[in-house]
Amino acid sequence: MKVAIVGTSGAVGQEFLRLLDERNFPLNEFVLFGSSRSAGRTYTFRGQEVAVKELRHNDDFKGVDIAFTSAGGGTSKEFAETITKHGAVMIDNSSAFRMDSDVPLVVPEVNAEDSKNRPRRIIANPNCSTIIMVVALKAIENLSHIRRVHVATYQSASGAGAAAMDELDAQLRQALSGEKPTVEKFKYQLAFNLIPQIDVFGDSDYTKEELKMHNETRKIMHSNVAVSATCVRVPVIRAHSEAVWVETDKPLAVEDVRSAISAASGVTLADNPASSTYPMPLFVANKDDVYVGRIRKDLANPNGITFWLVGDQIRKGAALNAVQIAEYLIKNSLL
Repeated sequence: MKVAIVGTSGAVGQEFLRLLDERNFPLNEFVLFGSSRSAGRTYTFRGQEVAVKELRHNDDFKGVDIAFTSAGGGTSKEFAETITKHGAVMIDNSSAFRMDSDVPLVVPEVNAEDSKNRPRRIIANPNCSTIIMVVALKAIENLSHIRRVHVATYQSASGAGAAAMDELDAQLRQALSGEKPTVEKFKYQLAFNLIPQIDVFGDSDYTKEELKMHNETRKIMHSNVAVSATCVRVPVIRAHSEAVWVETDKPLAVEDVRSAISAASGVTLADNPASSTYPMPLFVANKDDVYVGRIRKDLANPNGITFWLVGDQIRKGAALNAVQIAEYLIKNSLL
């Protein structure tokens, strides 16, 4: 198995390196790609130094079986043909192809089989907030069809990349020492603040991030579910949180939902109000599963259930989901 990573130097690229090693991913040849600024930089993988090659329109992807791409939508669109023309499967972490009808949008716990039909040899990795939500929704959908979802996200700095995490760290230090915080990656100072805007606003005054949650959830779940989201950036370094309200066709008992969540793949139940047990970013960061708690009846809707979830945006919300897609392809001889 020959594997490539495009965008090695970013937060998700670095997570790919860690996960492929941790999970003993079956590869015997490894190629790293990056921008001209990253070219020549070396990274250690399984005891060997691997140098980053500059991404170019050439035949460097000849012989590559799987290419994990996380260098932004523009790069993905520009280089998709170069990456796939010799037969590589491109698992793309950008938003470039997610809503294309001929590109599967996959969360393995929910719709792994969609990855079989990939006429362009591209599989899209969904938006981070969508991924961690649908893993939990799938367990409830199995009990009763979900009609509507209302969700408020509390998204960490990690969702905006490594530079954003560094900026939050710097802002906290600056604010605590009485300096004026530096603001570059975010619209406003994030330290000691909340920013109720992630990505740009559309005509409906929903942001692109909020619309992604609506559109991507429907595609992944093959469902007519209506999703209304408010996405908020919070001063947390790593791991996203979400408050979720779902309306199902029939009323569900809380204990049935807890049992379904507990049995679901990729989900850990952390729900004991008596002992103040519930998921928090502090404890979920660097974990593979999505953690779910605070499950209760919705007081405003007899067919409603509400809950709280937390997932590591860089792992399950990005790199891990892509690696799990690749593992599914290998296990089922789909390359």
